[in-house]
Amino acid sequence: MKHILPWTALGLVLLLSSCDNLFQYNPNEETLLESERNLTAKNIDKISQLPVSDTTRFILMGDSQRWYDECEDFVQSANQQKGISFVLHAGDISDFGLTQEFKWVNEIMTCLKYPYVTVIGNHDIVANGSATYRKMFGPLNYSFAFGRDRFIFINTNSREYAFDGSVPDIAWLKAQLADNPTHKNTIVVGHVPPFDADFDKNLEKSYTEALATDPSVKFTLYGHQHRFYEGQFYDDGVNYHLTTSMGARGYMVVSTWEGGYNVKRVEF
Repeated sequence: MKHILPWTALGLVLLLSSCDNLFQYNPNEETLLESERNLTAKNIDKISQLPVSDTTRFILMGDSQRWYDECEDFVQSANQQKGISFVLHAGDISDFGLTQEFKWVNEIMTCLKYPYVTVIGNHDIVANGSATYRKMFGPLNYSFAFGRDRFIFINTNSREYAFDGSVPDIAWLKAQLADNPTHKNTIVVGHVPPFDADFDKNLEKSYTEALATDPSVKFTLYGHQHRFYEGQFYDDGVNYHLTTSMGARGYMVVSTWEGGYNVKRVEF
């Protein structure tokens, strides 16, 4: 036995040292499997291969954070919806920006029958979260088109950048809005809505005016406040829609067609 123990200990050390991808020594490590990387690009590619019809239906959900059981219930409910093309996660995937939190939520979301794409939330930025988000999902600001709609995802978490004037990136947003040669309906998706205290007040006017002056923007989508909300907050023709959190057990089903759209609240 005295000869076996040292070799057993050595074998354990070798096992631990040779399987770095299986163990996480620090919760801030960005240890990801290949299947957990570049999910935004992978899922947009799946969306691009879906059939297009006169009406597009998608789900807006958000603020999964530590509500893992509720998120699993959401997936079960979402999978029962008819005619859904994809799911939009409105941010706060994680609570503390930890890699394992992102991995847990992604594991749950892969049980969806549909591809899903995300926008970064304020909780996703804390700790090493923004670096993990970039590796797991992709750029913090991006866009894609499907059918008659164009989706612009933008980081609106100004407080996490000390309200330094860089977030949201207004110049990037305006360039994206202008890049619409076929005049698709434009849907801007963020986490923090511009009327929230976590949005940079010095950028609120330029942000909302950019949306209001673009005739292709009829509505815009957010999470963050853990409540349902809809209305023309600025009386400028743009409708603001907020979905509630997974903890509150709700989401929205959005339908769009040429010249119109509809939003239905769902509680599960």
